[in-house]
Amino acid sequence: MPQFQTNRRVGHRPDDMFALVANVEAYPQFVPLCQNLRVKTRRTLEDGRDIVIADMTVGYKAIRETFTSRVTLDRVRREILVEYVDGPFSAMQNRWTFVDAGAPDRPATDVGFFITYEFKSRTLAMLMGSMFDTAFRKFASAFEARADVIYGRG
Repeated sequence: MPQFQTNRRVGHRPDDMFALVANVEAYPQFVPLCQNLRVKTRRTLEDGRDIVIADMTVGYKAIRETFTSRVTLDRVRREILVEYVDGPFSAMQNRWTFVDAGAPDRPATDVGFFITYEFKSRTLAMLMGSMFDTAFRKFASAFEARADVIYGRG
C-alpha cells in the first residue's frame, strides 16, 4: 500500500497548527488537489474529542473523485486522525501530530504527517497515484504557507 510520511518544524505554536489542520472547511482554498469539502456531521464526544464526517472532492483535469472520511480531532493529545469511510479507496488513513518544539520567545512545532492509501481500481490508481504522491509531498508546504498567511511569518 502506498504511504508517505514527513516531519517538519514550523515557526508557529502547536495549538495554532492544530487549529489550522482541524479547519477542514478551508482546505479547498489551499490544499493541493482539493476541489471541494463538505462537512456532513460534527459532534463532540464526552472525552472532549471532536468527530467530523466530511466529503472531500479531489481532482486533476478531467479526473474527479469524492470520498468520505471520519476525522477525529484530539486537542488534548494534539493529534488528528483521518479514517476512510466511503469512496474510491479500499483503504486510507492519515495522522497529524503537533509537538511543541519552541521556546517562550520563539514558537515552533514539529508537525508530523503520515498517510497510507490504496485505490479500489487499478486504473484509478494508475491515473491518480502519481498525482497523489506529488500532492502529499506538497501538503506540508501548503499548510506551512497557510499558517504564515493566517498567523504571520514564523
